[in-house]
Amino acid sequence: MTTWHIITGEYPPQPGGVSDYTRLVAIELARAGDAVNVWAPAPDASESVEERIIVHRLPGHFGPSALRILDRALHATPGRILVQYVPHAFGMKAMNLPFVMWLYARRKMDIAVMFHEVTFPIHRSQSPRQNVLGMVNRAMAAIAARASRRIFVSTTSWGKVLRTLIPVGARVVCIPMPSNIPVVNDREGIAAVRRNYSPAGPLVGHFGTFGPGITSLLDKIVPALLDEVPAAHTILIGRNSEQYATAIARERPDLVPRVHASGSLTPCEVSMHISACDLLLQPYPDGITTRRTSAMVGLAHSVAIVTNSGHLTEPLWSERQAVAIAPANDIASSAALARDLLGDTERREQLAKAGASLYEDQFDIRQTIAALRAA
Repeated sequence: MTTWHIITGEYPPQPGGVSDYTRLVAIELARAGDAVNVWAPAPDASESVEERIIVHRLPGHFGPSALRILDRALHATPGRILVQYVPHAFGMKAMNLPFVMWLYARRKMDIAVMFHEVTFPIHRSQSPRQNVLGMVNRAMAAIAARASRRIFVSTTSWGKVLRTLIPVGARVVCIPMPSNIPVVNDREGIAAVRRNYSPAGPLVGHFGTFGPGITSLLDKIVPALLDEVPAAHTILIGRNSEQYATAIARERPDLVPRVHASGSLTPCEVSMHISACDLLLQPYPDGITTRRTSAMVGLAHSVAIVTNSGHLTEPLWSERQAVAIAPANDIASSAALARDLLGDTERREQLAKAGASLYEDQFDIRQTIAALRAA
């Protein structure tokens, strides 16, 4: 049995992709027989208790008091340390240098860092404050990586960034994100969702949290698709979906009867909503990557996905042909791909099957746990 200390900036009931991912990893490590301790800031709401997982809530946001508590615990109960690294997750406006220096001072311990993000970009078009943030983030990532015995990234693109910051020859292992929504095989429940939103025509979904980078793409794709396929309906799935549906209604009141929002759902309900869709629209400003949990959910549920390439997109997406990919910044192609797939059931089913196969091969949580538990 291995003892784990997972350090994270968020953990349920705190919302967020890293929060959900960390809980999933903790549960699966415990199922594998390991002892799991999670260290995270205190939540605003009550939390559930997971068997074999001890959640320790820290004061503040990884300041001196929290680090002293962590220090005592790590010396009292040695084990593997796994840091879920996102620069802004550790407070101090994403510039918590004391935290990564604290990590570096303990580099003789068995520390692994999972880089969900690496650094804020540096560019001359940005404000001086943003570029200072980018420079501090680069320093933080370099220190955190040098404190680690094992370095993990959620996409090979982050590996390329990290290799400019760490010694030549340091090993960086890519662990793609798994789906954090278990597949629920409830045919009656799925059929009920379908009847509720689109009893006759095709149903097109989007799953996510509707941040501005993604909604700026959906703003153009969704109306274009609905204009071309008059029988289609769209279901927006996830937190903030209702607000986004309201925004669409302001711009296109004629689409109100065909644009639906789920609001916040339980994981079981999310699964049934995903499975009720004929396809998912999952555009990303930087392109689809292995770090996009929302795309993983569609793959795991065997639902065809229309997405786009970008500067972070890895080669495997075109090699495996598991999703329909439009060129970067080509809204018309995204809408056209979705339109064509809605009219081609056989192609849609082939795409869904290829996506599910890719998920099983490379993204399933079993792959994550095997990589983390490897010596």
